[in-house]
Amino acid sequence: MGDDVKHFVLVHGACHGSWCWYKLVTLLKQAGHRVTALDLGACGINPKQLNEIISIWDYVQPLMDFIASLPQGETVILVGHSYSGLCISLAMESFPEKISLAVFVTAYMPNFKSPPATVMQEDLELAYMLIRPNGLFLEDLSKECMLTEEKYGSIDRVFIVCEEDVVIKEDFQRLMIENSPPKEVNLIRAGHMVMLSKPRELCQRLLEVAEKYHRICDL
Repeated sequence: MGDDVKHFVLVHGACHGSWCWYKLVTLLKQAGHRVTALDLGACGINPKQLNEIISIWDYVQPLMDFIASLPQGETVILVGHSYSGLCISLAMESFPEKISLAVFVTAYMPNFKSPPATVMQEDLELAYMLIRPNGLFLEDLSKECMLTEEKYGSIDRVFIVCEEDVVIKEDFQRLMIENSPPKEVNLIRAGHMVMLSKPRELCQRLLEVAEKYHRICDL
């Protein structure tokens, strides 16, 4: 894969699937890049049944398996929406050498100094809205030292604020940014499902930050 061709890995939020990225997938591919949109455990066309998803690790296994399968020296740009900000954070901690940039699209963005669940517990209104039959894995995500400065903290992060989001409201997005400052903050005047309502604008922002921060790991 040439240096100019980047590989975007798109990770959906709670109660969604890879289908929600279909407009963005087309646009990124038209721009000449590789794109992988994943279904997390028991979501979309993932074969797991909901009762088989016992822990957060069952839920994120498709993401972890995919990143683990990448060839040595290949890096990807992780893009997480909404709840999956927590999911891509776990992947960043597990595979820092395989992730060149992480983009949080109106997504939960934890601070490595606190358990990942802390950021979600601060927004209980959203937690109730997104509740799954097996919960949001709050117990799993409440453990200390799940994220470290050496791994999670070593990866460049960009946050895309959706100013008209009524699910993760702008004030809360900005609170997460203040508590865990990313490398860059971008604004889009859109609601929560920005990939459906403003796919071209989101695509342009992703291309811009990818050009700025994407790095190739040494072989």
